[in-house]
Amino acid sequence: MKRIESRDNKWVKRLNGLKIKKNREKEGVFVAEGLRFISEVPADWAVEAYAVSDTFANENDLSVYEKKAEVLCLPDALFASVCDTENPQGILAVCKKLNWDEAAVFAKEKPFLILAEELNDPGNLGTVIRTADACGADAVFLSKGSVDLYNPKVLRSTMGSMFHVPVFQNVDLNEISEKLKENNIPLYAAHLRGDTYPYGLDLAESCAFIIGNEARGLSDDAADLCDRWVKIPMPGQAESLNASIAAGVLMYEVVRQRLEK
Repeated sequence: MKRIESRDNKWVKRLNGLKIKKNREKEGVFVAEGLRFISEVPADWAVEAYAVSDTFANENDLSVYEKKAEVLCLPDALFASVCDTENPQGILAVCKKLNWDEAAVFAKEKPFLILAEELNDPGNLGTVIRTADACGADAVFLSKGSVDLYNPKVLRSTMGSMFHVPVFQNVDLNEISEKLKENNIPLYAAHLRGDTYPYGLDLAESCAFIIGNEARGLSDDAADLCDRWVKIPMPGQAESLNASIAAGVLMYEVVRQRLEK
């Protein structure tokens, strides 16, 4: 275990720097904060280092972390300064980004995929990824202009699910649409002009759904890529659903049909 007490230490400067997207992209790493989130890190996922507060070090056995990577111990106040959360839990991990295998996703027997066009809200994206994980989706594809997967707020919202379901960033929706067609995977979208409910689709087979931007919905270009538009029943007076809620409704209809088949 390495002791760090100075704000000028290179590790302290680096951890603060990793709060910025361009630094995360340059180094190919991200920061996972909190014991629950870190407990979701798979055993074979590369971790560069752990940082812990004095309080956490005094109350926990650090040997499990020391077996995997270097452990840095910081005074409580210094540790709090490198964290993104207001009330840090005393541990964080610098993790390597993983390059998921897109070909393996499309090689699945009956792929179940989620696409998102310029999904900007960190909480929404994290919830979509967590729901995709819960529903057994095979991958999530994020268009250019979507919020960064490794944004600390997104990571916390996934509750560790980003370790379980492949997420591809900065994808070209036109290119993904062509791959869907090549693999006979129909693409659906919730749309106000939809001509059927999701219950009328055969979702026990391969399928993909695209989710639009929170404020603008799907662009016309993205909507035109779809094989069919569907409508979500809304017998109340609300005009629309939150993007992550709409995604959840659609994903759980896939789950229902596949469990019943």
